Amino acid sequence: MKVCSSEINFYLTPKLYFIMGLFVKKSLDKLLAESQEMGEHTLKRSLGSGALLALGIGAIIGAGIFVRTAAAAGNHAGPGVMISYIIAGIGCAFAGLCYVEFASMIPIAGSAYTYSYATMGELIAWIIGWDLILEYALGAACVAIAWSEYLNKLWEFCFNKSIPYEICHSPFQTQMIDGVSTGVHGIINIPALFILAMLTLILIRGTKESANFNSVIVIIKVIIVLVFIALGWHFIRPENHAQIIPTNIGEEKLMNGEIGFFDFFKNYWGAYGLSGVLKGAGIVFFAYVGFDAVSTAAQEAKNPQKGMPIGILGSLAFCTVLYILFSYVLTGVANYKDFSSTGPGNEAAVAYAIKHYMVGYGWLEVLITVAILAGFSSVILVMLLGQSRVFYSMSKDGLLPKTFSEIHPKFKTPAKANMWLFLLVGIFAAFIPGEVVGDMCSIGTLFAFILVSAGVIIMRKTNPDTPRPFRVAMVPLIPILGIVVCGLMIVGLGADNWIRLFVWLIVGFIIYFGYSRKHSKLRNDQ
Repeated sequence: MKVCSSEINFYLTPKLYFIMGLFVKKSLDKLLAESQEMGEHTLKRSLGSGALLALGIGAIIGAGIFVRTAAAAGNHAGPGVMISYIIAGIGCAFAGLCYVEFASMIPIAGSAYTYSYATMGELIAWIIGWDLILEYALGAACVAIAWSEYLNKLWEFCFNKSIPYEICHSPFQTQMIDGVSTGVHGIINIPALFILAMLTLILIRGTKESANFNSVIVIIKVIIVLVFIALGWHFIRPENHAQIIPTNIGEEKLMNGEIGFFDFFKNYWGAYGLSGVLKGAGIVFFAYVGFDAVSTAAQEAKNPQKGMPIGILGSLAFCTVLYILFSYVLTGVANYKDFSSTGPGNEAAVAYAIKHYMVGYGWLEVLITVAILAGFSSVILVMLLGQSRVFYSMSKDGLLPKTFSEIHPKFKTPAKANMWLFLLVGIFAAFIPGEVVGDMCSIGTLFAFILVSAGVIIMRKTNPDTPRPFRVAMVPLIPILGIVVCGLMIVGLGADNWIRLFVWLIVGFIIYFGYSRKHSKLRNDQ
């Protein structure tokens, strides 16, 4: 049976139309026009360079420096966690340069989502937007849970008793004392809900007010971290740094031909040595999560061409130096083995180091707890701000319901998006334990960084003449290096997290093909 060419075209055209529609791009001219919009339905430009810098530092210094440093050192990198921070910082620097080029060229809310829409099309943009929920929304929930735990520690310091277990833990958690269950179960995490509610109200009230609140917190926590570094330096024991990278027995066996690569990966990967340092880089990367949130506020920057480079690169440089110094002091004061999963200091590591090794500075333990609470608060604030701006952009494009892009007539903020976000994040924070969210947040962010780095290469080819207030040097080398380093950190996070990311993306595809594709304004306008 013969089939004529017209019949072939009849059957292929709908399929080709469907496939091409998935990769429809938002023109750069349209994005630039949106960035210049004014009126009651647009965001207010109220953030200067200093506020953007503080926003970046506020997002970066938090759960990572106080929690992930000890976890990475104790279980994977030892004192080599300093090198882990350098690797993670280099990966962030490469990606950060790419973010700055995009943010100064396309000063509009949405961050990686918006950039992907312009360079790789709608489906990739949706994947990034969905992926960013891992970074911002679930990240905020995880940090809110940690905030609740440290509030309980401060409560013990001040009142010598704990907050009742039932009202500060998930229903899936059971109270343990000295490894023995008491039979008491959590019901709801009220402190986590409280901090989320307070910060949501601040965000609804206004971006400038949120930035001012964040700036105060940033000053407090940076001062206390610097005090710990300065005082702890005198208690560093040289023997703790005698071997910067602890030996990985499997690496020696692999080099000697005693085991194969797959045996090594299965049994020894990440157990100290060089692979442990790389594994540690993937873990401490969580400490950098959030610097890209500065780019989500590009549409609210007074002068994004000047402010974005300062906010993104300035906060990265400052925090990288601070992290290296902090990890050096922490692993010098206490032995890294104290921070292993079975070590006595595996929880509240900084407080443990002060209490057991810095004699006469018990008061600093209280200050560190206050700094941790402040740090967590500013991280949650910036995470919520970043997620609401991504939702705002996706809603403006029709990929999410209209309510997410409605602007409050008085405060000029996406108030309804903030309220819906509080509901979403609040459910996780109030009822779900937060053990796995840290690594999921990291792998989602690394995936976004890879696509943004690739986007710079694509945009240089497709729009070479577009004015770029900030240009990444040595393209495509710098973006490729960003892709490689971030890819290595994803490898370091292990197969379990790859599977979780895959499942998360499958859920996102279901929502895209069930709702977003049908309501896309760009597709419907064509």
